Amino acid sequence: MRNELTISAVTGALLLATSAASAQTATSAMDSSLLDDVVVTANRSAQSAERVGQSVTVLTAADITTSQTVGVADLLLRTPGVSLSRNGGIGAATALRIRGAETDQTVAVIDGVKLNDPSGTGGGYNFGNLLVGDIARIEVLRGAQSTLWGSQAIGGVVNIVTAEPTRPFQAGLDAEAGSRGTTYLRGNIGGMTDRVTWRLAGSHYQSDGFSAFARGTEKDGYENFGLSGRARIRVTDGVSIDLRAVYSDGTAGADGFPAPAFAFGDTRETASTRELVTYTGLNVDLLDGRLSNRLAYAYTRTDRESRNPDQAVTAVTFEAEGLNRRFEYQGVFDVQKGWTATFGAEHEDSAFSSASPSSFRPNPPRANANVGIYGFYAQLQAEVIDGLTLTGGVRRDEHDTFGGKTLGQAAAAWSLNAGSTVLRASFGQGFKAPSLYQLYSDFGNTTLQPEAADGWDAGVEQQLLDGGLTLAATYFSRETTNQIDFISCASTVTPASAPLCFLNGVRRFGYYSNIALTAADGVELAADYEIGSLTITANYTRTHTENRTPRANLGRELARRPKDAANLTVGYVWPFGLSTAIALQHAGDSFDNASNTTRLEGYTLVDLRASYPLDETLELYGRIENVGDKVYETTGNYGAAGRGFFLGLRARF
Repeated sequence: MRNELTISAVTGALLLATSAASAQTATSAMDSSLLDDVVVTANRSAQSAERVGQSVTVLTAADITTSQTVGVADLLLRTPGVSLSRNGGIGAATALRIRGAETDQTVAVIDGVKLNDPSGTGGGYNFGNLLVGDIARIEVLRGAQSTLWGSQAIGGVVNIVTAEPTRPFQAGLDAEAGSRGTTYLRGNIGGMTDRVTWRLAGSHYQSDGFSAFARGTEKDGYENFGLSGRARIRVTDGVSIDLRAVYSDGTAGADGFPAPAFAFGDTRETASTRELVTYTGLNVDLLDGRLSNRLAYAYTRTDRESRNPDQAVTAVTFEAEGLNRRFEYQGVFDVQKGWTATFGAEHEDSAFSSASPSSFRPNPPRANANVGIYGFYAQLQAEVIDGLTLTGGVRRDEHDTFGGKTLGQAAAAWSLNAGSTVLRASFGQGFKAPSLYQLYSDFGNTTLQPEAADGWDAGVEQQLLDGGLTLAATYFSRETTNQIDFISCASTVTPASAPLCFLNGVRRFGYYSNIALTAADGVELAADYEIGSLTITANYTRTHTENRTPRANLGRELARRPKDAANLTVGYVWPFGLSTAIALQHAGDSFDNASNTTRLEGYTLVDLRASYPLDETLELYGRIENVGDKVYETTGNYGAAGRGFFLGLRARF
């Protein structure tokens, strides 16, 4: 299967590089050269930021490049409202949370394709295997956003766009090396004509790493191979075809529970993840461009495998396969000046298969299931008076198992003082369909209902000093009901007292049920200041989370959500061309468990980075991560990277 995925990815990317693809569609990806004040994710079409009522952060190509960050999760962590926990170093399982929501309540989109792993416990996306690679733009949309983005969009949406060429021919090469035996090589090549635009990129990352077990000595390394391609062909002025593909293959060392003590510690275990994402779209503009239509097919496949060479009989300890096939139609109609209608229909077929071999059962039966979901949505955005834009939308989903769900959202953006002041407010509903694992695994429950959330936020953005200083403040609140949790089955239960504890007459360890009720609220503050060669960006988030489930943990904080999080970056470009920056990241105390009995201490990290253009083609760059060599944990008993030195060279042709 590994060879099939590799061949498929390479073949698809080569086809992309030699064939054509469509004009950029409004929903998915946008030209990376667009300005910061244009937002796609909030309305699934390009809109001026001052017309968007939701809370959005945009990371441009310049932001990504100057940060020198390797993992996308670490890049997102520096934006307001985002926290994460990781089981070790880069490549390890990574839970990313927006505004205190669960990690599988975040929608991830790359080049127009919604990512999720149907074989995962919660069906969410693991950001641990996603490297920056050829990414040119990221938008982080916060809050419940299921009206346009469907299932999982309770915490928010992360929209990722890979780069596309802007000249007839261009190429680039990045190479860096550093601590822990780390090397990272990235390259791209592409071009454009009047009709055809294409780009092909590849990358390889390797690191010896450090022990995933916080007090271990055995190194848990990581290796990742990535390949992406995109192409666009303009058939006529109003018709285009769009093709994209992204492939990654990563293997990370992991620690577990070695015999004979079966206590958490160093092991030689590894976890591999292979992901293939493809997209094909047809775009047709009608009515002199007022009506844009998009028909698309997206396919994702995730293969995961865990191995322990010290396990008797079989080295494989877990294997899973998740498939998504998605058909979409979207229309965007310019009703009149300042009035835009967005509408669409989607159908997604998901399938999973998994098994957990052991020394006692080297060939266990595989769990298999598939499910379909249909979605229909409509939204109207209207500038009702000069500067005031109102947005309202509704969505209906039909699921093969739990039935239907209807929800909506509303937003307002009021631009005042020639755009220097923007007031924003939004209300949104989110839902998350039960995962295939939660429905059909050995712990499944086919009577599960979707998780549901109501969320709202309100804020203000103010520009001062002729636009050199931008200040923003947002208050947010969300309540989630029907959240799915795991119920353990005691050895004393009977089929009469706890029927769901028994499957085919056999008692099981537990099952999933809609029992949890959670809430989160807080404040996000942000500031951007630029004067001459000096730039300062800062943000602070205060998040209060609460378990409102009427059980043992009622009133306690949700695990691994720091109450306080802050980021500060100060950059300066010297007269002779040297760019320098210092970046601080702070996370406050949090709890490692639902009962709040185990505390994770807060931490502050300091990074230094610099870059210097050698000529018009070459740039030398370097950084020191975790300057103070801070020892900290984002997940209990799992280590984090200490001080690291890295040096690299960029070439642009």
